[in-house]
Amino acid sequence: MAGFLVVHGAWSSAFAWRKMRPLLRAAGHELYTPSLTGLGERIHLASPLIDLELHVEDIVQALFHEDLRDVHLIGHSYGGMVATGVADRAPERIRQIIYLDAFVPRAGQSVFDLSGENSRLRATEGAAGAGEGWRVPANLLPPDTPGEDVEWMLPRRHPQPIGCFS
Repeated sequence: MAGFLVVHGAWSSAFAWRKMRPLLRAAGHELYTPSLTGLGERIHLASPLIDLELHVEDIVQALFHEDLRDVHLIGHSYGGMVATGVADRAPERIRQIIYLDAFVPRAGQSVFDLSGENSRLRATEGAAGAGEGWRVPANLLPPDTPGEDVEWMLPRRHPQPIGCFS
């Protein structure tokens, strides 16, 4: 049996992996999908103080409190940023890091560094216009997302604190 811990992407949460959980469990694996602070069912904790460092600590604490060892750490999209930080802080608990359509930063890099100036401008303008200066409105879902998934996901996607990207 292998243990997998998925770090979800921006504007997302544990809910994004709900279809995957029964598939992996049926194959005899464990799948952990903690939600990052300020997102999903933890939206009530959203604040301008949330940043990448806090999200890294969320996952380090999940590894500790679930007593996970020898885990396959999967970083999806923004979750790649988090997974990289977790691997630096808790390498003894990780068997493998898997980047799934994810950012793969080097030390000191931010999402804005990796995604470019246009992305930074869109995020900061979106946060300034509709997000009290710190909430980046959710981006669009991929065009091939099934309609029923879009309908289910849209009300569950929340703005991402801009500190996570900078």
